[in-house]
Amino acid sequence: MVSRTQKPHVICVPFPAQGHVNPFMQLAKLLRCMGFHITFVNTEFNHNRLIKSHGAEFVKGLQDFQFETIPDGLPPPKYDATQDIAALCDSTRKHCYTPLKELVMKLNASPQVPFVSSIIYDGLMGFAGKVARDLGLSEQQFWTASACGLMGYLQFTELVKRGILPFKDESYVADGSLDANLDWISGMPNIRMRDLPSFVRTTTLDETNFICFGSEAQACMKSSSIIINTTQELEGEVLNALMAQNPNIYNIGPLQFLGKHFPEKEKGFNSTGSSLWKNDSKCIQWLDQWEPSSVIYVNYGSITVMSEHHMKEFAWGLANSNLPFLWIKRPDLVIGESTSLPQEFLDEVKDRAYITSWCPQNQVLAHPSIGVFLTHCGWNSTLEGLCEGVPMIGWPFFAEQQTNCRYICTSWGIGMDIKDDVKREEVTTLVKEMIMEEKGKEMREKCLEWKKKALEATSMGGSSYNDFYRLVKKVLHHDAI
Repeated sequence: MVSRTQKPHVICVPFPAQGHVNPFMQLAKLLRCMGFHITFVNTEFNHNRLIKSHGAEFVKGLQDFQFETIPDGLPPPKYDATQDIAALCDSTRKHCYTPLKELVMKLNASPQVPFVSSIIYDGLMGFAGKVARDLGLSEQQFWTASACGLMGYLQFTELVKRGILPFKDESYVADGSLDANLDWISGMPNIRMRDLPSFVRTTTLDETNFICFGSEAQACMKSSSIIINTTQELEGEVLNALMAQNPNIYNIGPLQFLGKHFPEKEKGFNSTGSSLWKNDSKCIQWLDQWEPSSVIYVNYGSITVMSEHHMKEFAWGLANSNLPFLWIKRPDLVIGESTSLPQEFLDEVKDRAYITSWCPQNQVLAHPSIGVFLTHCGWNSTLEGLCEGVPMIGWPFFAEQQTNCRYICTSWGIGMDIKDDVKREEVTTLVKEMIMEEKGKEMREKCLEWKKKALEATSMGGSSYNDFYRLVKKVLHHDAI
């Protein structure tokens, strides 16, 4: 039995995709170290994926960190993979309010746990904020993507007002419309139409992702407190523009660096406990055989899908470089059924390639042999690459990955991008340039400078460190040590 007044009790509600669950788990573990009781709410589908990845013992939780579930309102998918994002957005908005409200009321009726004091919910899970307000609880939004991505989504209504969207037909793809410079966006200089979140590439205004991401971003800015996994040093200009709209923004990133102050955060946890896929840790031993900064690491994240043609262009681009590479190739990476790589390719690279379905990415990026990260530019991957001083080659897939890629290549100077219609020759040229030539060396040095700034921001007295303690004390009303 726990005293009902003993601890503040925070419910964490991430959007049910890997890139959102990861930072939520990191934040939840840090709050637990600060003395909070945590209830971590996954969808039933993702809860079952955690069991498959880590075993039933893992989801039993701990005395002060419990897992709970709500249904996502979707029929069970055919594959063990992230569900369609548009369908998830639509379904969670329509079906999750009542199950979450009932869960909170059940927890508050239970003498086994402290009363719920606050709900921290994902920027795409606005229904959870309504649950908090309706039950008289404190609520905070956790925007798990980049600040520049958030500002990008906030432009959707303005693009419609200005008559830029919707595009009249598909000709926008090739007629230069995407290269238009949008010089009116506050805090985001040199942004082109193609650098905004991908949902602006539309000929209709009733596309689910355009509606959902645009409206949830607008709602996010009205929250009493917005937590972002970023740092003032990295995204200062756009953060200042956002704070002109809502000053109650707390930058607490990069969370993996902030976590260094809490060595006990993994106590009772599997350190890769938020992974929805089973990790292949043997790849770390494989990396041990290679020289420092010599290996290409390829991972397109948990959602990116591509055509079989593009997969083969990437494959032969890597093969023709004659460089070693570690390629994370999810079972659902290719659209359609055929996902096998040609035997001719496998024979060509057998002595210098390791291809697997998932890995502990933080450990991989921290390995000295990694020289460049070929990435989809999701925010977690971007921060993880930067925090380990690894320059990037970006091939953004969707959402705000396009925006992140622009910042990687221009604002921060730590990467280069591949054209949407990838060609093997381009892949070969870029990876060789990054691993073997002066440009790659310069970007590696620049990346180490950003890593140093991120470490300073999360060190005692740094901007992110201070914001985290301010969040705990002023917003969550808990005595911060």
